[in-house]
Amino acid sequence: MTQLDKVLYTAKAHTTGGRDGASRTDDGRLDVRLSPPGAASGSGTNPEQLFAAGYSACFLGAMKAVAPKIGVTLPADTAIDAEVDLGQIPNAYGIAVRMKVSLPGLDRDAAQKLLDAAHQVCPYSNATRGNIDVTITPA
Repeated sequence: MTQLDKVLYTAKAHTTGGRDGASRTDDGRLDVRLSPPGAASGSGTNPEQLFAAGYSACFLGAMKAVAPKIGVTLPADTAIDAEVDLGQIPNAYGIAVRMKVSLPGLDRDAAQKLLDAAHQVCPYSNATRGNIDVTITPA
């Protein structure tokens, strides 16, 4: 297990009711109702949607951090379409992630170099590496 050398930030959330509940951060910036995936009667989001949003935002931040270091200019209109699958694994449940990264005007080799570098420094990538299937491709 990797230990943090220095804590830069701690997110705090209080959740009740699980997939049929609510979650709120201590600063009040996030206050969401939760519903199970695909629930016709629910009006909230679900953990997989939150994971897709969190991972893609974090990954874009990692791309911004590594781009100048590898000599790539990140297009201003860079975007990520993230998908998180929830499924069964032996005796439990698991997730898989696919992210398609739109890098308008960037050639395929430079795009792949950027994605590979970002995947090495992104905290979500480091947390999931070797644990779940993650596919990151240029769109």
